[in-house]
Amino acid sequence: MTRSRVQGEDTQEGATDASERAETVRGDGDNGVGDTEGSTKGSTEGEGSAEGRPEDETEDETETEEETEGPRPRRRRRVLRWTAVVLAVVLAGTAGAGYLYYEHLNDNIKQDALNLGDSKVAAPTPNAAGQTPLNILVIGSDARDSEENQHLGGARETFGSTPLADVQMLVHLSADRSNMSVVSMPRDTLLEIPKCTDPDDGEVYPASEGRVMTNQSLGHGGPGCAVATWQELTGIHIDHFVMVDFAGVVSMADAVGGVPVCVDANIHSRDSGGHGSGLKLAKGTHPVKGEQALQWLRTRYGFEDGSDLARAKAQHMYLNSMVRVLRENATLSSPNKLRRLAEEATAALTVDPGLDSVKKLYDLSNELRRVKPERITMTTMPNRYVGARVEPTEDAEQLFRLVREDIALDGRDAKKKPDAEPEPPADPAAPDDEIAVQVRNGTRTDELGTAPGRANTVTGLLVDRGFTKAVADPSVLPSEGRTVIRYPSADLEGDARRVAKSLGIPASSVKRSTDVSGVTLVVGADWREGTAYKAPESDDRTPESAEALNGADDSACMHVNPAFTWS
Repeated sequence: MTRSRVQGEDTQEGATDASERAETVRGDGDNGVGDTEGSTKGSTEGEGSAEGRPEDETEDETETEEETEGPRPRRRRRVLRWTAVVLAVVLAGTAGAGYLYYEHLNDNIKQDALNLGDSKVAAPTPNAAGQTPLNILVIGSDARDSEENQHLGGARETFGSTPLADVQMLVHLSADRSNMSVVSMPRDTLLEIPKCTDPDDGEVYPASEGRVMTNQSLGHGGPGCAVATWQELTGIHIDHFVMVDFAGVVSMADAVGGVPVCVDANIHSRDSGGHGSGLKLAKGTHPVKGEQALQWLRTRYGFEDGSDLARAKAQHMYLNSMVRVLRENATLSSPNKLRRLAEEATAALTVDPGLDSVKKLYDLSNELRRVKPERITMTTMPNRYVGARVEPTEDAEQLFRLVREDIALDGRDAKKKPDAEPEPPADPAAPDDEIAVQVRNGTRTDELGTAPGRANTVTGLLVDRGFTKAVADPSVLPSEGRTVIRYPSADLEGDARRVAKSLGIPASSVKRSTDVSGVTLVVGADWREGTAYKAPESDDRTPESAEALNGADDSACMHVNPAFTWS
């Protein structure tokens, strides 16, 4: 991963290293908040916990249970609740510029700071045409801060409680605007939340002690802390965020006139114990809207094996269908439909300052709508079980790298040509013995500790080759999958390239970054030993464990569990 920490700052994790404590976790009952079958039950103190909240007794249960070691046989992946609608809000934006001149629409839009963390991730380097990709974090909040939200998603006791980011997904629009990738993260993913500062009142939320569930990041000052957490984990620069709540799900589905969904048999999502979303549909394809759309997005009981994975599949189908409706449904040309969509979209959103007006949202929607459904790929972050939680796998880092490097997840990028010799830098390199280089050891991975002595070894190589001002920097221990050389400004580009050439590091690994103050070489996990660097072969395929789904698939139909059918 791409997380940096001060040397010596280690995290103790797991049931063997942390004192256990019972955790009260909100139940699910298909209400899109918890999971009564072990999806998000208990955790050790070192792994973090969700904040306990009682739920509506008709559909939900509250459980207190201590986490046991090892994977649970029926452990289900936590799905992302509002996958379809929140992305649809972004895709729809405020379509129909002719009807979006009302000043009160701008007043509808709520805004918050983009990044509440201390560390920043450099923006990607423009391609040969001067284009850069666009990354938007879409967040679904479980906030119960209005009567409408309480009615739709929870008990009255939860009014005003700290919201959780129960949906988190990254929307990546390619630099050339030809394709879009969506990466969802399960809400119970274990990770480290960085220090965040609330800009409204100055309250400082310290970095988490050990790993905690990712959905807690929203309660550390706002959506900007979720952005900081994602950037810390993935190394992906995030340009914007969009957040929507329960009420936004219903209002948006109503505004577009319904979204077609399909079931292969009659379904009623309700068991003898009262668990289930209440969804009731006959076999076939039906447009759902309002609370019925919310039921579809919540449904676990009745779809396939009743797991969160099945619910995620249903949400992805809904999203595909929503995108097609927004692009193709002629009724959206109606002035009244457009005005309603504009009203609902703007009232449902909280955004960063870069999207705080109708015009900005409209411009963004136009960017996103350029991508055809067949070039949209939706994925789930590859993960593995840690007790009743999940953590990113090696495949997750592969997925993050593809996004960082703007590689299409559908595998349809034009075949790459061999790297051409880059244009000479405007400022040629200084003599080798005048180039100052800092060398850092970034060999740590999630599975392997830092390879000792690598910064000193590579510094020695540089000194032997005439770079007498090269020094090892032990003050930080970053984590880099690949060896990289960074430089802060154009006048040092020639120096950075010269260092790379002397060690056999490809020019593609030389990056401009404002995160460094001089030429900085980070020895990555691809160079844990030896004195000769060998660049790894690129594997640009989307991991199978990401469960990619193409946006143009209109034939999908959810399989109904026979125990939940009716006649």
